[in-house]
Amino acid sequence: MTTIALFGAGGKMGYRLSTNFRGSPYTIRHVEISEAGKERLKTGLGIDTMSVDEALAGAEVVILAVPDTHIGKVAAGVESKLAPGTMVIVLDAAAPFAGHLPKRPDLTYFVTHPCHPPIFNDEIDMAAKKDFFGGVKAKQHFVSALMQGPEEDYAKGEKIAQIIWAPVMRSHRVTVEQMALLEPGLSETVCASLLVVMKEALDEVVARGVDRQAALDFLLGHMNVLGAVIFGETKGVFSDACNKAIEFGKPVLMRDDWKRVFEPEEIAASIQRIT
Repeated sequence: MTTIALFGAGGKMGYRLSTNFRGSPYTIRHVEISEAGKERLKTGLGIDTMSVDEALAGAEVVILAVPDTHIGKVAAGVESKLAPGTMVIVLDAAAPFAGHLPKRPDLTYFVTHPCHPPIFNDEIDMAAKKDFFGGVKAKQHFVSALMQGPEEDYAKGEKIAQIIWAPVMRSHRVTVEQMALLEPGLSETVCASLLVVMKEALDEVVARGVDRQAALDFLLGHMNVLGAVIFGETKGVFSDACNKAIEFGKPVLMRDDWKRVFEPEEIAASIQRIT
């Protein structure tokens, strides 16, 4: 069986991976430096951790389930212990895009990230419907990139990613640069920002006298039906009044040059701020 050294195994993301790898066709060696993380693994999953040297001895794959700001430091710390051909898996494109991985052309770098459960889905179990992050009950898609390494390593990395993000539906192959466009570009700079604005708009109508629950129910319901039409989940057209409101509202809310957030220099600057 393939041996995987999982770094950050007791952290927020690492614990999810540790859980999903139980019963998988892989030998997992768990590495965790914090006492709280070690205790969490032992108490919650009955897992004992290993030292770095023990975990890396003969490991074919290394997963860095640590925060973006620590990726470079952790990778640099283990670089000399990695045999040629070792696959290093990172769970976000930020650090790889920013150049924080060691310059080791004899290593394989595989990057993978979840899409998270979609708003429009077929979940009927309430636990799955409430699994908003994914990786527990709700099905989700994911994206992956082979940053460097032999082509056949993509399939190897994808099989591991299918367990990391399980239960899964579609697997999408992208480049690291495209993954950076998706996050932070599309998902955070655009989507998260606009959702914050929508939340502020909700607060504003409440401040102007609308009952909060009524406003929230009204907003979330309209997000559902308007989103379904805009993204093609259902056939439909907007009323003339709605189209007029969009025609007026978009230039009021959005700068004419807002798409510059996807320019390479803007993406790079955004990633530098978080790594």
